[in-house]
Amino acid sequence: MDVLIVGGGIIGSSIAFELAKRGASVVVIERGELAQEASSAAAGMLGAHSEFSADHPLIPLALASQAAFPAVIAELRELTNIEVGWNEAGMLKLATTMEEYGELTEYYEFWRRIQPQHVRWLTPEEVVDIERNVRNEYGAMYTIDQQVDAKQLSLAFAHGAMAKGARFLPYTEAYDFIFDGERVVGVKTTSGTLYAERIVIACGAWTPMLAEKLRLSLHMYPVKGECVSVTTETPLLQTTVFAKNGCYIVPKANNRLVIGASAIAHSFTKTVQASSVHHLLARAMQIVPAIAHSTFEKAWAGIRPQTKDGMPYIGEHPQYENVFVVTGHYRNGILLSAITGRVVSDMLEEKDVPFHMTPFSLTRKGEGHALHH
Repeated sequence: MDVLIVGGGIIGSSIAFELAKRGASVVVIERGELAQEASSAAAGMLGAHSEFSADHPLIPLALASQAAFPAVIAELRELTNIEVGWNEAGMLKLATTMEEYGELTEYYEFWRRIQPQHVRWLTPEEVVDIERNVRNEYGAMYTIDQQVDAKQLSLAFAHGAMAKGARFLPYTEAYDFIFDGERVVGVKTTSGTLYAERIVIACGAWTPMLAEKLRLSLHMYPVKGECVSVTTETPLLQTTVFAKNGCYIVPKANNRLVIGASAIAHSFTKTVQASSVHHLLARAMQIVPAIAHSTFEKAWAGIRPQTKDGMPYIGEHPQYENVFVVTGHYRNGILLSAITGRVVSDMLEEKDVPFHMTPFSLTRKGEGHALHH
C-alpha cells in the first residue's frame, strides 16, 4: 500500500479521505471503533473566531479549514448520505464579569481588524433580541462560526475515504515498527504486520507511546474534557453560546443542548466526576437560567491531546523520512480536520504547502526531539 495511517479518529480519517481522493492506496488502523475518543466526545464547534484573541500561527489554518467546510460537507454527503448536523447560526461569546468584559472587548477588537465582516458587537438588548433566554449584562461578540455533530463528521470522513477506496481496520492496534535503515517499512499490529511506503501516526493523546518506538520524544499530555447534555420541551437556543468563564452551550437537533467542558490534565480515565457535572450545569444556568427546568440526558468524557506549547504536531519524523506525525490538536481537532487532511496529503506527495508549517514541526524549539538509543 502507499500509506498506512495509525488512528481512525477525525484527523486520521480526514487524511485518508484526501489521500484516497488523490488516488493513493490507503489503509487506516484503529485500536477500537472508528470515530471514538476525542472525535466522538467533542461538542463540534468550528470556532475559528472564538479560540484566538491575538496573532497565532494556527489562525491561517483555522480560517482556511472553516472556509473549506461547506464544500467538504457537501462532497461527503453526496458520497455517504451521512448528515453531520451542519449549523451556521453563529456563536455568541459572552462575558459574565467586568474583568471578562475587558478581555472580550480585546477579542472583538482583534477580530474587527482581521475580519470585520465576520464579527459584530452586540449590546445586552441586541443579545436578548437574538437569544431571549440568555442572561447578559455586558453585551457579546457575535461571530459567524458554525458547529457540527463531531462524531457524524468523523464517520463521514471515514466512509467518504472508503467510498474512494481506502480500507479501514478497526480493533487493530499498532505496537511496534519494522525498520530498514532510515525507513520504517512496516507496522506490527494485533492483526499482523502491515507494510507501507509511508506511515502517518495520528492517534491523538496515545501518540507519544508509539512515538517512543520511533525514537521520538513528544512533549504531550492528555487532557480529559467532561461534558453533559440536557433536553428541553422547546428550543432554548439557536446560536452557540460561549462564555468567557469557559462554559459553552451548543444547541443540537431535537432540543438537545451540549454543555462543556472541564479540563483535567494528565488523565486518561474517562469517568465523569459528580463535581464536574454540578459545576458545568451551575455555570450553564448562570447564562441560560431556563436550563434549570431541562431534563438531564447524559454525561461523558473525552481525552484530548495537548502539547506543551499548544501547537499541534504536523510534520515529518526527523530521522525516518517516510514517517509523519499528526497529533496534538487539543480542542481544535474538529475545526482543523478539513485543512489537516489537505496539508498532510500535500506533504506526503512532496508538494508545496501554502502555510507556514515550521511552528508545527516535530523538532521545533523546546518540543519533540529524536532520542538516541
